Amino acid sequence: MTARTISSATSLKGSKRIAAGFALLFIGATLTFAAGFSSMAVAHNTAHDTRHAIGFPCH
Repeated sequence: MTARTISSATSLKGSKRIAAGFALLFIGATLTFAAGFSSMAVAHNTAHDTRHAIGFPCH
């Protein structure tokens, strides 16, 4: 990769920055509300299954 490729990949124009911010805000709010309104057993099982799926030892 050249320096030009790296710098153009990391710089965003203002409108794209705002769009990316709103997209991340929407994803974060969705995850927060989904976790907040789910039952504790569902949240625990999801976290547990995710740890198994990525190979992280949990027990």
